[in-house]
Amino acid sequence: MGGGTRERRGTVTSKKSSRPSTRGHYFSLPNAIFYLGLKPGELAVYAYLLFCEDRTTYQCYPSYSTIGRAVGMSKNTVQKYVCGLEEKRLITTEPTSIRTKDGQKRNGSLLYTIRPIQEAVDFWNEAQLSRARVRADANERGPPGP
Repeated sequence: MGGGTRERRGTVTSKKSSRPSTRGHYFSLPNAIFYLGLKPGELAVYAYLLFCEDRTTYQCYPSYSTIGRAVGMSKNTVQKYVCGLEEKRLITTEPTSIRTKDGQKRNGSLLYTIRPIQEAVDFWNEAQLSRARVRADANERGPPGP
């Protein structure tokens, strides 16, 4: 056989090893994502958006239906979790439009931009600090009177 790789059942293996190559078949999640209080559905949607993103622009544009099929959720549930990711400062969304063959303008999929994880971490930390201050102020005032 020639060449340095061979295909077996859809995976590429090296002649030097019988283990499948993982080159290009994975993406990473930032470790900090697990400390931001995400719901499991938010984590699934965020992971899918990272899977889809262009690694140079940090953007992608899958439809709610496409995301839903990939993570096993309805369009409405995906929409709810996308809103949660925006609130947590992990992503931003922008509407897009398309032109049909007959020239009509229609709504397209959202354009998702993955924001730097440190922005979300800073936002989370500030929110936690604010909650702690509110609790501390309430404790200083003591229990409500009769």
